[in-house]
Amino acid sequence: MAKNSKQTSKNVASKASKILRDGRYSQTSKSVAASCLAQTKTKKK
Repeated sequence: MAKNSKQTSKNVASKASKILRDGRYSQTSKSVAASCLAQTKTKKK
């Protein structure tokens, strides 16, 4: 399985999160935002 080296930036992830929480956006917009968040780098403790 190839590792994807490209990650969503913190700035884009923050905006995507706001889209998901805002009821004014379409389902398509929310789907794209969720996809962005799925590509964010997770913090490991």
